[in-house]
Amino acid sequence: QVELVESGGRLVQAGDSLRLSCVASGRTIEHYGMGWFRQAPGQKRTFVGVITSSSSRTYYADSAQGRFTVSRDNAKNTVYLQMNNLKPEDTASYYCAASYYEGVTGPNEYHSWGQGTQVTVSS
Repeated sequence: QVELVESGGRLVQAGDSLRLSCVASGRTIEHYGMGWFRQAPGQKRTFVGVITSSSSRTYYADSAQGRFTVSRDNAKNTVYLQMNNLKPEDTASYYCAASYYEGVTGPNEYHSWGQGTQVTVSS
């Protein structure tokens, strides 16, 4: 099982940018599809974006399209979520996750999760 640790979340203002990191340990993530999800208080965990193992493809939720970018550095066993033009509705805990499958968007298709990092966007 791979261990994932997210970092980079903090309080920012609307319009700011933020980059989240997800560092993996225990085993390499180079063969895993890696996804980002978020969860606001009282809400379900929802898909944000995903990147395939070779970085050849990325997919995003409508809310993230055009503002967020998922990337990965397999040599560093790390995945990133670059978030630009942040909005108050982006406020949530952000989680990275690993999947045996490529390009999947359902939480149940991911087998390993990090503990989350909090992003708060003030208006």
